[in-house]
Amino acid sequence: MEIGIVGLGKMGMNLAFNLKDHGYDVKGLDLSEAALAAAKKEGVATFTNLEELTASFNGRRIIWLMLPAGEPTEKVLEQLLPLLSAKDIVVEGGNSNYKDSVRRANTFAEADISYFDCGTSGGISGARNDACLMIGGDKEVFASIEQLFKDIAIENGYLYAGASGSGHFLKMVHNGIEYGMMQAIGEGFQVVEQSNYDFDLAEVARVWNHGSVVRSWLMEIAEAQFRQSPKLADYRGVVAASGEAKWTVETALEMDVPVPTIALSLFMRNLSQEDDSFSAKVVSALRNGFGGHEIVKK
Repeated sequence: MEIGIVGLGKMGMNLAFNLKDHGYDVKGLDLSEAALAAAKKEGVATFTNLEELTASFNGRRIIWLMLPAGEPTEKVLEQLLPLLSAKDIVVEGGNSNYKDSVRRANTFAEADISYFDCGTSGGISGARNDACLMIGGDKEVFASIEQLFKDIAIENGYLYAGASGSGHFLKMVHNGIEYGMMQAIGEGFQVVEQSNYDFDLAEVARVWNHGSVVRSWLMEIAEAQFRQSPKLADYRGVVAASGEAKWTVETALEMDVPVPTIALSLFMRNLSQEDDSFSAKVVSALRNGFGGHEIVKK
């Protein structure tokens, strides 16, 4: 099966290698010459524009986008639509707003092209080996390519979520929950770090991650980051908010559902732009640990 990956960043590159490991004929496109060279070195066919990429397929095209949400994704999709044919498939794996995904699916359906919104979790390591996927779109077409998602996901790690937009809706809420969890971990470690006791924070994370009710991958990342930088001296407590928690709060307000923890964690991300707290340093370190997000240096 031929699959084209548009966007060979941290997630897209690793997804391409994951697919290649499972026997797929992977083609990659990116604006970065360095990214194209790295992909080509691992046996991925590379292209510099959508026209060449779409023309390279021998049969039905499956184009998987891994681009930043908003204008970058919108522009590529506008360019891509006239290059595709009926029965082709688009999978959009970025963190797009689910309302945009519904609109786009309707636009592509007018050309008899299937559009799947695929919420993708698990960070860089998940994209490379064991992704967690939430997929929205046409159920019958999904059944015809389900093996694709099963191959690259961790065991029991993919879900056909339902109609268009449902995959990105689930990822939006997932990321809202993630904000709350990371904020709680950060605040807890700030209390520990500022106490009168001389705690080894890596050891605290280790023991909490073995048998306790707060054990998690985030706690595992916390341990790893504390072992690398015991007091997180390399980090500033500045944490970006990428949009999903804001959308979660907005959607919850539309539904009259209270989400105070997620809302407060979002506000704390905004506050971190001004306040260099230890809790924000922990959150920054966690984001770097699972997603490779840039470290804001002192």
